[in-house]
Amino acid sequence: MKRIYDWDAKFSLRNYTAADLRAIKGKRKLTQTTANSIEEAAAAADAGIDLIMGNAQNTKAAREGAPNLFFTAAIALPDFPTEKDVLTAAFQAMKEGADSVYTARGPHIVEMLAREQIPVMCHLGLVPRRSGWNGGFQAIGRTADEAHSLWQAFRRMEDAGAFSVEAEVIPEPVMREISRRTSLVTMSLGSGSGGDVIYLFQNDICGEQPERPRHARAFGDIHSLQEKIRAERRSALGAFRDAVHNGEFPSEAETATIGDADLEEFLERIPVEGDT
Repeated sequence: MKRIYDWDAKFSLRNYTAADLRAIKGKRKLTQTTANSIEEAAAAADAGIDLIMGNAQNTKAAREGAPNLFFTAAIALPDFPTEKDVLTAAFQAMKEGADSVYTARGPHIVEMLAREQIPVMCHLGLVPRRSGWNGGFQAIGRTADEAHSLWQAFRRMEDAGAFSVEAEVIPEPVMREISRRTSLVTMSLGSGSGGDVIYLFQNDICGEQPERPRHARAFGDIHSLQEKIRAERRSALGAFRDAVHNGEFPSEAETATIGDADLEEFLERIPVEGDT
């Protein structure tokens, strides 16, 4: 564990720092997943996941669940439209214990954050919220021209001061060659094993929904468990209703009692039934 002071001047321990991730680049693979609650962060830490990432507004919860994991706080694209909004959100997340911030905005936003010495993760390749510009959900870098344009985008983000990049749905050979040549720590989401960090959303890993993106694999089946829980909940509620209607609940075992003498004395002290 590395000893650090966070942006709130609190002593902390971290499994990795931004400097560590740069030093490890190209030498061994790390893992990253999402964590937006105490439970999700704790589960990632217990499972030995290296890095976690979540919405900036959930930084406190993620840090509580995983005090020592490197955490990237995502500044959601539509929620913080102005530069001031982004900077305020970034400072707040860092104050609450984030180790870096993520933005899907352009180099000018990355540069603004980097000037404040905030480790910044940018987003290149398929950016889902901008998929309309690319004709929908599809890999980016499938032609020589497109791959070269992508490479130039990587260079612009380097120049802007980003330290890492979420590289989403890029053909694996392109991802591998770019990752070898860029100083950015590459977080491969659907871009094969060519990145420095293999990244997958926790809900996809755990199988929390019946469908998932092509690049994702379910290593669990929480969806089926949730369906069983839903069915069990409805069954239990229906059984309760039936038991009440047929007089089976509450039974004597589930009801408080009073001694005969005390009950008789109580009845003597209250009006006879029907009296006013």
